[in-house]
Amino acid sequence: MHIISSVAARFVCFPLLALLLSAPSHLFAEESTPSPAKDAAAPGQATTEDGFQELLNGQDLSGWEGQPGWWKVEEGVLVCESTPEKPCQRSHYLNWTAGEPADFELRVLYRIHGEGNSGIQFRSDRRPEFDIWGYQADLDTAGVYTGCLYQHDRGLVAGRGERVSFDKSGEKTSETFADSQALLKATEGDDWNEYRIVAQGAKIKLWINGKLMCEVEDHDPKLSTTKGLIALQMHQGPPMKIEYKSVRLRSLDADTPIED
Repeated sequence: MHIISSVAARFVCFPLLALLLSAPSHLFAEESTPSPAKDAAAPGQATTEDGFQELLNGQDLSGWEGQPGWWKVEEGVLVCESTPEKPCQRSHYLNWTAGEPADFELRVLYRIHGEGNSGIQFRSDRRPEFDIWGYQADLDTAGVYTGCLYQHDRGLVAGRGERVSFDKSGEKTSETFADSQALLKATEGDDWNEYRIVAQGAKIKLWINGKLMCEVEDHDPKLSTTKGLIALQMHQGPPMKIEYKSVRLRSLDADTPIED
C-alpha cells in the first residue's frame, strides 16, 4: 500500500508542479506602489523632495527646442555664444517643451559674459522662427535691466526696486520700495547668480541671490498672461556668452505661502 500511494502521489505532484511553473510570473510578484514624482517627471527630470523638478539633464538638450546650431551643453552647463565670426543678428529662444506652467516658482542659475543681454521667459506664447511673446525676467552685463520685468509690447513692466500694479483698464501705478543701484550690488557680475521667479495668480515677483528685485500685480485683460512657455533668450548684438544651469521648477496652488 505504501508503494502504491507513493506512485500515486507522484502522478498528482508532477502535473501540479508543471501548472505552477507555467503560470505568469506577475501572479507571484510582490505588488509595488508607483512613485508619483518619478512617474510625473520626464526622463532626466526627476522631482526632488522639496517639490522642484530639474528641467536640464546636464547632458544634452532633451526636453528643449531652439535655433539649430546655437545651444549646447558643456560640462553640465547650457551654453549659447555669439562671436565676431558667428554674430547673433536676431534674438531667439530655447523653449522648454514639456509644459506651459501657470502658477509656479522657478529657480535658475545664470552667468553672462561680454556686452550681453539675456532673459528668462515665462507665461509666454510661441512665435515663428524661435521667437516668443510674454513676460521676461531680464538680465544683462551692463546692470541696466538685471532684475527688471520686461514684456513684449509693453517693454519695461517694472524696474529694479519697483512695485507695479495694472488695473483692469490697463492703467499702471508704481512705487519704489528699494534703491535700484543698491539692489544691483546683490548680483555677482559675471559670476553665477540665482534668479528666482514666482508667478501666482496676477502676482509676479523676481529675486536675484535672495534679494527682491521687483514686484508686479497684473490685471490687464489684454496684455497679462496666466500660463505659457518657459524659454531662455539669446540676444542679438555684440559678442556675448550666456550660461544656464540648475533650472528648477515647482508648481504652486493659488494659496501656497511664499517666503521672501
